[in-house]
Parts: sequence; structure tokens; C-alpha cells
Amino acid sequence: MTHSTPGSTLPALAVTRIGTGPAVVLVHGFTQSAASWSRVAGVLSASGLEVLMPDLPGHGASPPADGDLWAAAEQLGRSCGRAVYVGYSLGGRICLHLALGRPDLVAGLVLVSTTAGIEDADERDERRARDAALADRIEEGGDDGLPGFLDEWLAQPLFAALGESAADRPARLLNSAGGLAGSLRAHGTGTQLPLWERVHELEMPVTVVAGSEDAKFADLGARLAMAVGANASFVLVPGAGHAAPFEQPEAFARLVADLSTG
Repeated sequence: MTHSTPGSTLPALAVTRIGTGPAVVLVHGFTQSAASWSRVAGVLSASGLEVLMPDLPGHGASPPADGDLWAAAEQLGRSCGRAVYVGYSLGGRICLHLALGRPDLVAGLVLVSTTAGIEDADERDERRARDAALADRIEEGGDDGLPGFLDEWLAQPLFAALGESAADRPARLLNSAGGLAGSLRAHGTGTQLPLWERVHELEMPVTVVAGSEDAKFADLGARLAMAVGANASFVLVPGAGHAAPFEQPEAFARLVADLSTG
């Protein structure tokens, strides 16, 4: 089954490219930007890969979020073409939609700290309401309030293992308050209809990754890999939390390089 927006005129995403060789697309999480992948990308390009790093809708130099997660996936695929797609958190959810909607574009799929959606409708509605309230607060604070919001965002227990260097605030400050607010409203976890009953459709190699110290997403990751089936594997990154690619960029890059060149 494919998904597309009839007569879609959604604009392309801003994409940074380095290196030459087989293509790997690194797709960042909420509040990040393409620049967040710099350490991982350096190792991958030195391994003989072309690395594409898009700014997601509402982030960095890309246009505002306009449409649902399927639309964002369409923009991603149209902007980056056929490749191995590596998605972290929000980026993982968009990559999952791309792999289901346009499997011809996804040579391989790496999903990091990613969920296939909240199954309980009430819980999903509650999450959407919380995200909408947070989006309002981000917008009200404006760009001047963005540094303070990022302090608050990175202070969550989810990012306890993320040091100052790995958090890379300069890459996050490339965003705007309006862009992030729009991303939350359009692509927050509460907007995602659950895909658990569809992930068995994925026929490309799928690697699900979680940090060993992130109990919630370690459990979700193991379940996701099992739901995909025999073409999926599950990898725990020892000593890492939710942001494993940024806490341990060299180890994560080696994992991706092995998958992409093997």
C-alpha cells in the first residue's frame, strides 16, 4: 500500500550532503537539525558512504510543517531519494511512514528510539493535548524564549545521559519557535495513528536500536522488531540512553556503516 498527497505541492526539505558512495539518510529528532548529526556523519562519510542530512519540516532551513506524518514522509522521500534511512525519535516515526508508504525508496531502515504509535485512543488524545499546549507555550515565548525552552526540554529524564557536547545546543538553536510549535502540532506522537498492525508489511532489512539505559524504548524497540518479523533485528547500545546516536556517535556510526556496506 502506498500513501501520497493527491496533487501534492509540498516543498522540498533542506538537505546537507557529504561524502560519496551508497546513500544513507540521517533523520534527526524534535528540536534538532541536520547539523546535529555532524559527528556521526563524519565517521560514515569516511567509511565510503554518501550521507544526506535533511532538516525536517519546521526545523532548520526547511519549510514549516504542513500536513500529517504521511506528508512529511513524502517530503523526506522526494528530497532524499532511494537510500538506507536512519531515523531517531521523531525522525524514526517519519522514516517508518516512508518505509510503509514508499518502500521502493527505502533500501534499509534503522529506527532509533522509535515507537509505532500509542495504541490507546484516550492516551493518544492526552498526548496530543499536551503537545498542543507545549506548542502554544513555545510560540508565546518566541525566538527569544527558545534558549530557555531548550534548557527545559533537555532537562527531561529522557536526556539525563546526554552531556552538554552531545546535546549540541548550537544545532538546536538553528530552529525557530514557530517552526518547532508547528512540528509538534502536526507531527507530535499524539498525532500518529498506531502502525503496529502494519509493520509486518516491511520487506527491507530493518534494524531497531535503543539505548540499554532507556527502559521504555528498549521494551518498545524489542516489541517493534518482533512485530516486523524475520527481516528485523534489535540492537541495544550498552550504556546509552534515549539519544544513543549522540551519546555514542562513533559506535553508532560503525553500526550504521556495517549495515549500509555489508
